[in-house]
Amino acid sequence: MPFEFELIKKDTGSSARLGRMITAHGTVNTPVFMPVGTQGTVKSLTPEQIKSCGTQIILGNTYHLYLRPGHETIKKLGGLHKFMNWTDPILTDSGGFQVYSLGKLRKITADGVIFRSHIDGSKHFLTPQKAVEIQEALGSDIMMCLDECTPYPATLSETKKSLDLTVKWAKLCRAAKASTEQAIFGIVQGGTYLDLRKQAVEEIIPIGFDGYALGGVSVGEPKEIMYSIAEAITPLLPEDKPRYLMGVGTPADIVYGVSCGIDMFDCVIPTRCARHGLLFTNSEKIVIKNARFREDDGPIDETCDCYTCKNFSRAYLRHLYFAGEILAMVLNTIHNVHYYMRLLAQIRAALEENSFTEFKNTFLKKEGGI
Repeated sequence: MPFEFELIKKDTGSSARLGRMITAHGTVNTPVFMPVGTQGTVKSLTPEQIKSCGTQIILGNTYHLYLRPGHETIKKLGGLHKFMNWTDPILTDSGGFQVYSLGKLRKITADGVIFRSHIDGSKHFLTPQKAVEIQEALGSDIMMCLDECTPYPATLSETKKSLDLTVKWAKLCRAAKASTEQAIFGIVQGGTYLDLRKQAVEEIIPIGFDGYALGGVSVGEPKEIMYSIAEAITPLLPEDKPRYLMGVGTPADIVYGVSCGIDMFDCVIPTRCARHGLLFTNSEKIVIKNARFREDDGPIDETCDCYTCKNFSRAYLRHLYFAGEILAMVLNTIHNVHYYMRLLAQIRAALEENSFTEFKNTFLKKEGGI
């Protein structure tokens, strides 16, 4: 089944949208948040637990799966869905951000990126064509173009050079794509320079992608800059294609991003915070190691219906955390992922009921504003 996107409804008080993506592995209602399953797993959770949280689609990482166990191995074993026993949609990133984060272990050329594995130091060459080849072998429903993630800060000339490379690679990725079932998204770079971002939109859209992402955000720039990019550039993207804000973010970031017209989000925040004992609730952020929870027999969040909140107390979760038990990570992650899924469900419901602006204002006021 070829990829499709249906725009169902536009909000009257903002640029927020309600939509639906149809993929070979199921339908995804948007706006949507994708938990990060870097190495073929959302850390500490089984596929059944991920699904029970309300997850519609997860993200896999091309760089990590290429290095271990290898895309050819995964293809031989039936593709990433079968390999990890996940029957719903998967988006794979191109590996560009991970290569960017390697610093001195990588060298960027006009044809691709030469890098050394963080695992064993072995040398590799990731080209746009190779990034597509890997993702086609993985069999993800949505693949991303290889791009150069512009660091922050960067000069205008450095950012322009980086953007030109990203556009060149986007054309090569699009030409290399052979799969008819997999979608491919283009990525808009341009750093913190809105004129370059607009140039990127003008050059990326004609290539013809199934969706478009804003990349190179949440890389150290002030929040205000990220928000200004989302607000100024998102409306320039095609209305009939999904829009993806990569690597974002906090609950407030997501609500604000939706108001700008963003349809898709991903971030490690809910899972990483869970492993470190930071839990999201409707009233506060709970640091479970705090002494005040030592004898607290209440759930993390009385308004939450996740497995953790229905069965375990704050005192027990604190005990597990200090005991270093694996179950602490499992239960905390279930709760945080469920919190994110519930937030996106609330956003979609508010859009359906024409009350999103009220929801946004109330939520952001509670979170401390933008």
